[in-house]
Amino acid sequence: MKVSELVVKSIPRTKHSPKHPISCRHLPSHVGTQANVWTTTVTPYQRPKEEESDDEAEPSWNLNVLLSYHIPTPESSMLSSSTVIETSRKLVMGKVLALPLPHRPLFPGVYMPIYVKDPKVLAALVESRKRQAPYAGAFLIKDEQGTDPNVVSASDTEKNIYELKGKDLFSRLHEVGTLAQITSIQGDQVILIGHRRIRMTEVVSEEPLTVKVDHLKEKPYNKDDDVIKATSFEVLSTLRDVLKTSSLWKDHVQTYIQHIGDFNYARLADFGAAISGANQLQCQQVLEELDVHKRLQLTLEIVKKEMEISKIQESIAKAIEEKISGEQRRYLLNEQLKAIKKELGLETDDKTALSAKFRERLEPNKEKIPAHVMQVIEEELTKLQLLEASSSEFNVTRNYLDWLTALPWGSYSDENFDVLRAETILDEDHYGLSDVKERILEFIAVGKLRGTSQGKIICLSGPPGVGKTSIGRSIARALNRKFYRFSVGGLSDVAEIKGHRRTYIGAMPGKMVQCLKSVGTANPLVLIDEIDKLGRGHAGDPASAMLELLDPEQNANFLDHYLDVPIDLSKVLFVCTANVLEMIPNPLLDRMEVIAIAGYITDEKLHIARDYLEKSTRETCGIKPEQVEVTDAALLALIENYCREAGVRNLQKQIEKIYRKIALKLVRKDGKIEPQNAGVNEVKAESVHLSDEIKSKEETQAGAKSVEGTNDDKPSENVAESLEAPVNQMEKPTDEDTHLQEVEEVTESEASKTIEKVVVDSPNLADYVGKPIFHAERIYDQTPVGVVMGLAWTSMGGSTLYIETSLVEQGEGKGALNVTGQLGDVMKESAQIAHTVSRIILQEKEPDNHFFANSKLHLHVPAGSTPKDGPSAGCTMITSLLSLAMKKPVKPYLAMTGEVTLTGKILPIGGVKEKTIAARRSDVKTIIFPSANRRDFDELAPNVKEGLDVHFVDEYKQIYDLAF
Repeated sequence: MKVSELVVKSIPRTKHSPKHPISCRHLPSHVGTQANVWTTTVTPYQRPKEEESDDEAEPSWNLNVLLSYHIPTPESSMLSSSTVIETSRKLVMGKVLALPLPHRPLFPGVYMPIYVKDPKVLAALVESRKRQAPYAGAFLIKDEQGTDPNVVSASDTEKNIYELKGKDLFSRLHEVGTLAQITSIQGDQVILIGHRRIRMTEVVSEEPLTVKVDHLKEKPYNKDDDVIKATSFEVLSTLRDVLKTSSLWKDHVQTYIQHIGDFNYARLADFGAAISGANQLQCQQVLEELDVHKRLQLTLEIVKKEMEISKIQESIAKAIEEKISGEQRRYLLNEQLKAIKKELGLETDDKTALSAKFRERLEPNKEKIPAHVMQVIEEELTKLQLLEASSSEFNVTRNYLDWLTALPWGSYSDENFDVLRAETILDEDHYGLSDVKERILEFIAVGKLRGTSQGKIICLSGPPGVGKTSIGRSIARALNRKFYRFSVGGLSDVAEIKGHRRTYIGAMPGKMVQCLKSVGTANPLVLIDEIDKLGRGHAGDPASAMLELLDPEQNANFLDHYLDVPIDLSKVLFVCTANVLEMIPNPLLDRMEVIAIAGYITDEKLHIARDYLEKSTRETCGIKPEQVEVTDAALLALIENYCREAGVRNLQKQIEKIYRKIALKLVRKDGKIEPQNAGVNEVKAESVHLSDEIKSKEETQAGAKSVEGTNDDKPSENVAESLEAPVNQMEKPTDEDTHLQEVEEVTESEASKTIEKVVVDSPNLADYVGKPIFHAERIYDQTPVGVVMGLAWTSMGGSTLYIETSLVEQGEGKGALNVTGQLGDVMKESAQIAHTVSRIILQEKEPDNHFFANSKLHLHVPAGSTPKDGPSAGCTMITSLLSLAMKKPVKPYLAMTGEVTLTGKILPIGGVKEKTIAARRSDVKTIIFPSANRRDFDELAPNVKEGLDVHFVDEYKQIYDLAF
């Protein structure tokens, strides 16, 4: 029988028990890192005499009894608790192979697996086992100088050990080590079991390192000393407490008792230090201590610390277990609640569903969302989870997240930079306005060359009804951008633009954030309507709040008070509309590019009415083109006598009025007017039961009748043949044939009716739109003395007005001027200046004429109910005064505009296009403008300038020569 197969039943050893001459063992499965049970042969030897003498007098305990703690032993893999490893009586070794230990020292009676990487050392160990001297010296390696033992990693330490050889290795080893029996060698893994302390003295051979050693014995001590007993009992008590919490220690105790035997004072100290978690220097200190009492004290300190660590470990484990179990319970309850709500059909509005909804919104554009915005969103989502659903703060956070996640961060619509397409769209929607269209096409061309379009701020200014808002909509269509319009007329609250603070009840973001949420893209076209009518209330100045929004340098980081995160508006194209630029604050106007739309002349209005307004109105009223004819003369009369404003909104109203009356006339005359597709639908309805072929023929006939009925009284022969063909194919006349004949007769009778066309011409225009509102602005064919036509600009466009001067009374020194006509301060001052300048000019031209000195004059501007103010009537007033003073009428068909200084210089004026259009409307042939306005006139379209004799003057003397 092999030695490894022997199983000797151990008997608990006492002081009087006989020594067992030989014993064998199985190495337990938990030694080292191996999980499998494996068997190792141990060479038997006898205990030396010096070892016997130590154990005779010293008391020993079975740790199981002393700790009152039962440790289960596997039946097949463990031997009894008092098996003693026998050693050779010749264990008087002077030299041993030195094995470096990287992490912890080896204590007597303790197993330790190590890995030997040096092939020479491994070969020497194998050789020593063959010679039946399987022993080596295990020495802890010292830490390198200047390194922290707690910082250096284990792999670095082992790497350094493998590199050390000979005397270098000798110098790095602690002097005191343990004589270890080599119990097993498998590959490069060597299992050691410690026996006794040794001290190395010198190097015998360097490779592999072999050293001379001295065997160390404990110092003599009194085994009955109460202090030693008390210390050992405290160590045992502490070990008992630790064993209750640590299953790993139980395994160590079991192994020790099995292979070493019962404990005495020295072994107890070694065992406690060996299985503790103390660091290597503390363990080495215990190993080097030969005073048993001191060794017990050191071990007691170590195991007490181990006990504290175990308590902390236990409390941590308990806290984590409670937390996990609480979370699991909460999770299970939540899942059950969701399932119950799902079964009952209740809507889930809990925080989890809200967070999931918000995250789902963010998912498509998650990469495009700026980092600072994403950080705010994550913080708010975390905050939402911590708040109670019933709290007011919860609703504020939910609404805030709703806005933050609904915005199109980094989402842009694909722009179309096709200039030809854009030009076609602009021409389709608007007639004329060449300067406006040219500017839009320039913007698109720049965008095409750059590959992207930076947002601009365009301001369309002009009278009402000229198409400013619709131009903005056309630009959006041409660029393929989303369109959003909001009017700021009368807006008096800054929060409408910049948003409210979130702390207020009912707080909302500003108009711009609402716009982005509504359109769903970050590059829409935003039309800000009526920007000149911004109000100013107690809640701040909205015009000042618009500065950040409309500044190309600032709106890349526009800050809304509600969102409180920067928003990039640099890609937004802003289009503003205004009637009067003077009403816009200068800092705001400075940020815009102004495009003036003066209005339309008669020819342009005629085209717009014919090509746009009439067509859309006819479709709106449900009237066919062949039923109505509005002549050019009627439209011209409508424009001249009813719709003189610069825009076409009033013209559209009058055209709608005409078509509504025509619709009423048609319905009254025929009793019933069928919808445009009624004929086809009726025939289809009545012929449901006919064959497919007959139905298709009937539909063809119905379509032909509806078109040809306007010109012919009889149905087309082709249509009749198409109806007869399927009938002739039938063998016998049936009910279907009879019904088909009825349908044919009905269709013929309907087609035979001719639709009477309603013609609207200038003579009967008053029947539709009433009496003319305006009479010709030209009151006089030949203006009398003291009357001169001037040109004025208003917010509704340009207009002509007469300035009349009349003599009240004459007498020595009665020279005076009275002004009427609801004139503003500027025009009153212009009248005083005109009176002074006209006296100077009259003195030059006719020195003997003292008209102004002796005459009381009355200057009046008609249409007194209309307020009039502005610096452009000075030259007209002077001419009127001089005409009366010299009793000379001015030339016929003459109009003038311009402000005059006291020295007779002519100052430039505004509204050249509007005034030119007004002059054409009044059949003026000759116009006088200041020289500084020549450039404005040259930019006008050729059809506006056509047929006009325009003079540009610098001084009033030139006007005098032209007027008289």
